[in-house]
Amino acid sequence: MTHMSMTIPTDATAPVLVVGAGPVGVTAAAELVRHGVPVVLVEAEPEPKTDWRASTFHPPTLELLGELGIVDRMIAEGLVVPRFQHRDRDAGLVAEFDFGLLRDETAYPYRLQLNQQHLVRMLVERLRSAESTPLARLVFGARVLGVRETGDGVAVTVRTDDGETELHGSHLIGADGANSTVRQTLGIGFEGHTYPERFLIVSTSTDLREMIPGLADVNYVADPREWLFLLHTRESWRAVYPVPVDQPREVALDPATLQAQLQKIAPRADGYPIVDRQIYNVHQRVASTFRLGNVVIVGDAAHINSPVGGVGLNSGIHDAMDVVRRIVRIRAGADADAELTAFATVRRRVALDYVQADTHRNTERLKETDPARRQANQDELRAIVADPDRHRSWVRRASLLESVRRFGIARAPEPTDTSEPAGAA
Repeated sequence: MTHMSMTIPTDATAPVLVVGAGPVGVTAAAELVRHGVPVVLVEAEPEPKTDWRASTFHPPTLELLGELGIVDRMIAEGLVVPRFQHRDRDAGLVAEFDFGLLRDETAYPYRLQLNQQHLVRMLVERLRSAESTPLARLVFGARVLGVRETGDGVAVTVRTDDGETELHGSHLIGADGANSTVRQTLGIGFEGHTYPERFLIVSTSTDLREMIPGLADVNYVADPREWLFLLHTRESWRAVYPVPVDQPREVALDPATLQAQLQKIAPRADGYPIVDRQIYNVHQRVASTFRLGNVVIVGDAAHINSPVGGVGLNSGIHDAMDVVRRIVRIRAGADADAELTAFATVRRRVALDYVQADTHRNTERLKETDPARRQANQDELRAIVADPDRHRSWVRRASLLESVRRFGIARAPEPTDTSEPAGAA
């Protein structure tokens, strides 16, 4: 195997290296280009992934992506969903929440349902068009082998079909997912737990609203035997549910098993056409730090969580926007250590206090088995919806609008930013 040196001087014109071309990584790269900062985007796969897993974009995320000039296109391809429901498998509708209560605070008082690969496609197209300028370079089919600090930046060794290549930059943004090579190479801990059951997503072209009267486009269905998350996108309806711990993967994904699961949601004589299926382990984990020197980690590389609530992708995009704007300020002369410490502290606190806390609570509420607690959960949800102030506070937090308004995105460092939150997920 050959070893080629592809050194890029780490001076004021040095690029920022972004590892991972999922939705968080491409957002970071596009935001860097928007600010005139050169970027090298490194991705292990030969082409962008077509992963259906995340599909919800919340109001503050749309605000940030609006600054990239991409939201109108997203809305044209997506599904605007102002209301979502909490249901019980036996009791039916429990409470319906309305993001419309946020209309005086945001231009996007709704969830936008759009499969994440569409955002990736849009931004990769933009980055590829920028490759004709000095600002963007995309390196697909390149697996990271090592990361090291240099005197004035970061070096990354990657393996491509042509051999090993070393890339140099001023900073590295690790957006390479839950199994992040960047995080593992640096020895950063990833504390938390893994749920004993796996989650399965099955997507069907059948309109579930025809089968279940009054169903919203987004629904959380509590059930002590088998909870459900039912979500509508333009392509399909998808059902998310837990797979029994002792059920083999091949059985869970067998077409007969999938049909049986869908029939339990609503009987359909002709069966359900299945357009996609995925099974995966679910974790609640947060990295011990989001920054070492000039390397930061964002999105799933820094925190992973239950999908119940649809906030993981959103928080990852917030991470990316936060750190990119700090890097822009650093290049303009701001204190690098203060900026990156503020990023790591604030974004880790949001991951712990909002993303981890709320998604775990949401998941536990759906699978509650004690009848008295199940009833108390239902009573509480109904009481919240009946009180306009509590209702607004609920959707404000559920949409991550509260966290963004409280902590900002790339707010200038303050002395209080240096205190690390106690505990982990």
